[in-house]
Amino acid sequence: MKLRKQVTVCGGAIFCVAVFSLYLMLDRVQHDPARRQSGGNFPRSQISVLQNRIEQLEQLLEENHQIISHIKDSVMELTDTGAVSPSGHLPFRSANGSWVLPFDGRPTFLAIKPQDCQFAGARRDHTDVQMLDVYSLLKFDNPDGGVWKQGFDITYEPDEWDNEPLQVFVIPHSHNDPGWIKTFDKYFADQTQHILNNMVVKLAEDSRRKFIWSEISFFSKWWESADAQKQEATRKLILGGQLEIVTGGWVMTDEANVHYFAMIDQLIEGHQWLERNIGITPRSGWAVDPFGHSATMPYLLKKANLTSMLIQRVHYTIKKHFASTRSLEFMWRQAWDTGANTDMFCHMMPFYSYDVPHTCGPDPKICCQFDFKRLPGGRINCPWKVPPKSIVEANVAERAQLLLDQYRKKSKLYRSKVLLVPLGDDFRYDKALEWDQQYNNYQKLFDYMNSHPEIINVHCGARPTDFPVLSGDFFAYADREDHYWTGYFTSRPFYKSLDRVLESHLRGAEILYSLAVSNARHSGMEGRYPVSDYALLVDARRSVGLFQHHDAITGTAKENVVIDYGTKLLRALIGLKRVIINAAHFLVMKNKEFYRFYQTEPFLETDDRRATQDSLPQRTLIELDPAGPRYVVLFNPVEQERLCAVTVLVNTVRVRVLTEDGQTVPVQLSAQWSSASQMSFKLHCILLIATLKIEILTLSSLCSPSPIYIYIYIYIYIFIDPQVELHNVRGIFFVFLVSYCQSIRRRDDPQEVKVQVQFMIYGTRPSKDKSGAYLFLPDGKAKPYSQKESPVVRVVEGPLFSEVVAHYQHFEQTIRIHNVPGVDGLSMEITTTVDIRDQTNKELAMRLDTDIQSGDIFYTDLNGFQIQPRRRHPKLPLQANFYPMPSQAYIQDSLYRLTLHTAQSLGVTSLENGQLEVILDRRLMQDDNRGLGQGLKDNKKTVNRFRLLLEHRGLGNKMMDTGVTSFPSILSHMTNSILNHEVLVLPVLPKRRGVPSLQTFAPFKSSLPCDMHLVNLRSIQNQTPSQHTAFIIHRLGLDCELEAQNMAFNCTTTQGQLNISGLFKNLDIHLLQPMSLTLMHSGTPLANDSSISLEPMEISAFKLKLR
Repeated sequence: MKLRKQVTVCGGAIFCVAVFSLYLMLDRVQHDPARRQSGGNFPRSQISVLQNRIEQLEQLLEENHQIISHIKDSVMELTDTGAVSPSGHLPFRSANGSWVLPFDGRPTFLAIKPQDCQFAGARRDHTDVQMLDVYSLLKFDNPDGGVWKQGFDITYEPDEWDNEPLQVFVIPHSHNDPGWIKTFDKYFADQTQHILNNMVVKLAEDSRRKFIWSEISFFSKWWESADAQKQEATRKLILGGQLEIVTGGWVMTDEANVHYFAMIDQLIEGHQWLERNIGITPRSGWAVDPFGHSATMPYLLKKANLTSMLIQRVHYTIKKHFASTRSLEFMWRQAWDTGANTDMFCHMMPFYSYDVPHTCGPDPKICCQFDFKRLPGGRINCPWKVPPKSIVEANVAERAQLLLDQYRKKSKLYRSKVLLVPLGDDFRYDKALEWDQQYNNYQKLFDYMNSHPEIINVHCGARPTDFPVLSGDFFAYADREDHYWTGYFTSRPFYKSLDRVLESHLRGAEILYSLAVSNARHSGMEGRYPVSDYALLVDARRSVGLFQHHDAITGTAKENVVIDYGTKLLRALIGLKRVIINAAHFLVMKNKEFYRFYQTEPFLETDDRRATQDSLPQRTLIELDPAGPRYVVLFNPVEQERLCAVTVLVNTVRVRVLTEDGQTVPVQLSAQWSSASQMSFKLHCILLIATLKIEILTLSSLCSPSPIYIYIYIYIYIFIDPQVELHNVRGIFFVFLVSYCQSIRRRDDPQEVKVQVQFMIYGTRPSKDKSGAYLFLPDGKAKPYSQKESPVVRVVEGPLFSEVVAHYQHFEQTIRIHNVPGVDGLSMEITTTVDIRDQTNKELAMRLDTDIQSGDIFYTDLNGFQIQPRRRHPKLPLQANFYPMPSQAYIQDSLYRLTLHTAQSLGVTSLENGQLEVILDRRLMQDDNRGLGQGLKDNKKTVNRFRLLLEHRGLGNKMMDTGVTSFPSILSHMTNSILNHEVLVLPVLPKRRGVPSLQTFAPFKSSLPCDMHLVNLRSIQNQTPSQHTAFIIHRLGLDCELEAQNMAFNCTTTQGQLNISGLFKNLDIHLLQPMSLTLMHSGTPLANDSSISLEPMEISAFKLKLR
């Protein structure tokens, strides 16, 4: 009888899947935008055919109604008797209709020490300048300031410098974008190599000449082509103080869209290159072109042992305010710092741009006359119609006084008598003539000024001690009028998503490679392991680093440059998958003596592939055969144990999944059409995988129907308004109406929280300035998205997950809840597949409209590192209230916090009480006059992935809402981690001689404390790996006032203590040395059995030697 019921259940479910898949195939023809004619209408003949097919399909579904009813009756008959799954490891349905999984009731504990919860509410010293207060204070009007249009008139007394002469430092520089209008390689060939070649020659001509350089991506490429003589001459210039490397990162990184993992990694790559090839350490940061500035950057530079930094692109009203209060130089402190440990000296440039007309003083008409590249007869001139004059003895006094007047006026905006004056622009000094024009003319001016010490002097000066202390960030940036650079927070989201995939793979590859090499050394098999894979790691580091450039991840480069970035990223991704495959192959071999590496015969394959740089990934089909099982290797890249859903693509529903110890794994199947006549199946299974563990699964094809119960209920709604209620084992209910989420209710809470998902459309202004790659200039408030046809809604209910999928003309939305205890089951997964390629000047937004009383306060993250409170300002235009969201944003009131976690950086806002709104994609047909010369017309079909988390708040939390800090809960941290670091799935390729014995690999003896995140385990050196590994760890800041949930793993904290020697399994630590963040400065080595200690929010790096 049981077998008959099982066959009935399984057979009926398979029939449902087949029928529904047929429907999807037909629906795909109907709703694929690419197949629509302009205007979105089908010919009448096609509509008739489709209507007939739909009627036939509905008839089939009606005929199948009896089968579905029989399946339900069979299920209820089993559960009413109180039956449990035959194996004890399969899901079953309880008497109340909810699914029960074998992991339910598994004992876990949450042990967060009270001391680890005190940081969020700790008292912090008041800073002199808090950016939230500054925004509230200012009117943001824009009166004409005279020659300094966005400022004010500056005056001074002639005798102000009698007792202390003004000291001026003129800094020649050339800003080189590693891709923007031209590709990285084209810029190098056309301009950058000539700049650096001229630099070596021209600086050597006069020891008084100085120059600074920032982008190591370009510098390293030039260095590799330079001969030994040129390299040695460059070293002498650096050691002699004529050439200074500033920041020293691989690029001048964007600060809005980037994740702190990539910010650190590109900084390490640049600094490690400098240490290996030149032996220098940068001291100052230089960021003249990122479009707004994050508070994360000064913290990372501080941890890398830099002592000062410079920034430029800040809202013109903020600059004016800082200039009027002489606060343009300040100590930048982290808002969460309880002391002054994070203070970084920062210089803000006061004027419109970093070019010569806007750097010597407030009057660009005068400053342009001292840009000697613009001398008459050249290719560029001064827009103010007054050209520069060559400096000769007859005019040197007059010209010096004119320039000195600008220097003095600029100095009045600062508190010290030391003035910094940059002298350069984009790709300057690429011709020998410009070097001569600038240096020779300025040297005559300097000689005259320095010969009159009563006028000016140029020598080193000391900083005053009364710099104000500032906390906060500098978003959003506006350069004039209401032109807010908030569009680039979303521009080209396809590549923002691809970047995050690369970062996760890079981190996973670094960890696995370091573990594999260390274990190979431990086993005496280093010679047999492909350590040459290190070159692939280096290439990927540099490709990911290059994409953090402020015209790459921002989506603000030319179309051909974007393709070049994408090609480099795809090549890096393929290389990283190879590193991961080779490392996992070695680590899972039970008997390492049988390990063999063949370049042309990989042991594993990747679970997905991308055909081109702009295509979405396609899953690899695992073909099962009754002749023998297939094996799948799984890697959990998270530093915590996780109970999670894993998906693979198989060719049959007759499949059994077993763990290494023979336990049956719960599964759920769904159909996928690979062609009009070929169907495959997504196999979803639930696994418990330990910290950084590599797990082995066995997939077997069965000749008879699988004894695994596959309960799938499928409902299809066409042209109707269904109301659907889904729930999971955690008792979290989601109510849907026409595919849109309407509310969330928890089993333990009688109150239903309104969470309505809406889709909105922004247009752009009808005349004058319009939205483009940089700017967001909407034509007013967003309008609801609408289409002529009602959406087709599919509802799937199963033991492992239930979901609602809605098909619209320009997007497909999937809302899924996982029936899993722990982190996966406590949030709602939202996936939007967006395709707006047939739109004109439209931006698609997803809005969450709730009854949470958030007021005008909302919260966004900075670089995935920290949370920044935001305040909506009605006095500002709509576009000014958008902010970058690299990893999460939330709203809250005294009862609830609702967090939207994201797997890609996008623009976000809260325009009304209880709202969160995120821009999904932008298609704009025109340039926005910021130099790009193109709109955004190369849109791709893009998948955006989110998780929506609703949490209860404690009573003590309400008092903290007016503060300048906020922190995620431990559950929120873990939710973000599992979203951004998916389990890596690696099928074992079939072998003619059979697959050798495999075993799971667990590198750690236990999980890390759950408030610690392993940022990276990074092999050091360049061409070949050394025996040293960088262990980079981040202690998270926690808000413990949110309701604790069972996360399905044992969560403990240790007050920041971590015993690294007791962490690794089968490996001994032979060196434990504290390092600066980029590994250039070393501390005293610790005893190998020492524990390290981290403060909340601290990121620390250590050099390890593992054997």
